[in-house]
Amino acid sequence: MVPPILSLAEVAVVSLYTVYGLLQGLLHPESEQDKMALRAALRNTCGLSGLLSQRSSCSTHGRVCVSPVLVAPQRNNSTSPKIDVEFDQSTGVAVMRMQSPPVNSLSLDFLTEFCIGVEKLEMDKGCRGLIITSNQPKVFSAGLDIMEMYGKSPERCGEFWRAVQEMWLKLYSSNMVTIAAINGSSPAGGCLMSMTCDYRIMADNPRYSIGLNETQLGIVAPFWFKDTMVNTVGHRTTEMALELGLLYNPSEALKIGLVDQLVPEDQVLTTAAQAMTKWLAIPDHARQITKSMMRKPTVDKLTSNREADIQNFVSFITKDSIQKSLRMYLEMLKKRRA
Repeated sequence: MVPPILSLAEVAVVSLYTVYGLLQGLLHPESEQDKMALRAALRNTCGLSGLLSQRSSCSTHGRVCVSPVLVAPQRNNSTSPKIDVEFDQSTGVAVMRMQSPPVNSLSLDFLTEFCIGVEKLEMDKGCRGLIITSNQPKVFSAGLDIMEMYGKSPERCGEFWRAVQEMWLKLYSSNMVTIAAINGSSPAGGCLMSMTCDYRIMADNPRYSIGLNETQLGIVAPFWFKDTMVNTVGHRTTEMALELGLLYNPSEALKIGLVDQLVPEDQVLTTAAQAMTKWLAIPDHARQITKSMMRKPTVDKLTSNREADIQNFVSFITKDSIQKSLRMYLEMLKKRRA
């Protein structure tokens, strides 16, 4: 198998997992202190880029060769509080199950564990494919955790948004084949996560929905959310979807190309495994280069504007009018539960 090739975006964006290994000498962020250290490291990307470069052994023809000391030993299973990873070394395919009750909300802690999990697999040369699914009933992911955006300091909001960016960058520029096994509803950030994958299989249940519905909460999807959806379903469909905050049932999502395949709910994971076999039949180097060619302009657009995007998000989300909208939404959710 051709060794995984790190894209320019992956070189520019300091690896969460590598940084963590360099600074802590650990492979698992088991304590809150570990997680805090990782986040602090991520904030100082320039300094850590230099540290990372000291540990890399070579860089030739656009391929970065990482020192073997940074590569995690192969494991069949890896479990953290919010993520469960099962890696089958015989097939080269990992299954990542999100398990953050009740709805796999994308909190800062969740995103930190998620990015570390993806990076560990990315650096394992034996891992060629990743299937992402949910252990929570009826939901893939409910999207960004609103509590990370409501009543928080600008510094905390910025830290959270950087983690959201990192999740997208890790998946959208991954050298692995990525398949979303969508076994429940997937609004907002859950939809974004799904769209980063190479292939999307959704449970054919009319009660489930998927889409970028941010405007319904008074939030504006940033340019890279928009670009990802345009690349998936086209400009006009994206324009309608984003302005109206549309959520699509599985049949509608299939019709517009938001998902690629519908299957009975109990067949989502097995179908994903079958689809993975088809994708892995393509030589890695040819598929990876083609994927980079298709996605690199979108990735570069964020990496070159990353700090400005964080500042824009913080400025927007901390406005009194936006905080009021979020408070009203949270009160509505509270009444529904009651």
